[in-house]
Amino acid sequence: MTVKFSIIAPIYNEKDNISELYRRISEVMNSTKASWELILIDDGSLDGSTDQITALAIEHKEVVPLIFARNFGHQIAVTAGLDNSRGEAVVVIDADLQDPPEVILDLIKKWEEGYEVVYAVRAERKGESWFKLVTASLFYRLIYRITNVKIPLDTGDFRLIDRKVVDVMNSMRERHRFLRGMASWVGFKQIGVNYVREPRFAGETKYPLKKMIAFAVTGITGFSYFPLQMATWIGFVAVLISLIAIPVVIIERLTGSQAFLGQATTLIAVLFFGGAQLISLGIIGEYIGRIYDEVKGRPLYVLRDKKYINDRK
Repeated sequence: MTVKFSIIAPIYNEKDNISELYRRISEVMNSTKASWELILIDDGSLDGSTDQITALAIEHKEVVPLIFARNFGHQIAVTAGLDNSRGEAVVVIDADLQDPPEVILDLIKKWEEGYEVVYAVRAERKGESWFKLVTASLFYRLIYRITNVKIPLDTGDFRLIDRKVVDVMNSMRERHRFLRGMASWVGFKQIGVNYVREPRFAGETKYPLKKMIAFAVTGITGFSYFPLQMATWIGFVAVLISLIAIPVVIIERLTGSQAFLGQATTLIAVLFFGGAQLISLGIIGEYIGRIYDEVKGRPLYVLRDKKYINDRK
């Protein structure tokens, strides 16, 4: 069957959102009078989401369940959806309904005008703490300035992607994935659509501070050499300080000053240079660790059951 639109929604412990997600997406997509499919990727849920997804697939033929063997992470779940999508255009949306499904119609309109990537820009974010708003804003502006690819400000993964762009992204098999950066890197004709991000419909966020930091590190290391360059500059600054300090200490000693007697100065210098070296080694280690993960060549994800995929072939 030919499918015009594929909707991808990664699911991790979202049992209270799944029914409402399907209801709103089906209303939106049925209004287009075009064929569509909803790919629900269960990312190792433990709250009963798996059973809900399976039940929806049995009741509604347009629902395609992808059940992971364990939790592989949000970006990998979206990747699995892209891999198994069949639509001429693919929409990525979160299952928590913070990204209103009704905005999909605005994305489709821009796609029909000839744009190949239509990303949703968060003009307003409701129901989020000041800390989340400030850190998110800083992150987007930091990554915009230091990465080699200009990733649009205040955009997440909520976007429509043309089939030709999806095919290119599917050929990029890196393991530490930052999909919004990859979508910008590939190029093509892109445009943004403003929308208001709503509060979460139900449940709790799956991106606590620890995951947000790890995600930020993935985005920065995946699209920028700035951390490595920063390590080099730290080394230059440390050397410069030492070159300035040497004649200062000699002069002070010759003039009989008591300022640099004892071991305190030596200890401070050792701690400073040792800290600079450890920071540099840590940054290099982040990049080496990512190289190691790529070299192992493991699959990005494992499906528990391929029955539904085989049935579509």
